[in-house]
Amino acid sequence: MTGADVLDVASDSIFTLLAVAGPVMLIGLGVGLTIALFQALTQIQEMTLTFVPKIIAIFVSLIVLMPTMGGAMSSLMDRIVERIVSGG
Repeated sequence: MTGADVLDVASDSIFTLLAVAGPVMLIGLGVGLTIALFQALTQIQEMTLTFVPKIIAIFVSLIVLMPTMGGAMSSLMDRIVERIVSGG
């Protein structure tokens, strides 16, 4: 494997990582910003109000997005296996 091949596999892996983790992180960010805005507007400073809805939203998004995430990781593995089989 040459250096260019290593960089190609690494960039493909990083893109897949962003495609898999990005939507879940964006959902967590959106829920966190919404809750922070709600707390700022109502002056409610409850610690559990910050964490519980965010955890629930992330778990629900993981369940909903699991087929897409699995497909992206499976296609990455297929591309890596094809490189191994072809010898580079």
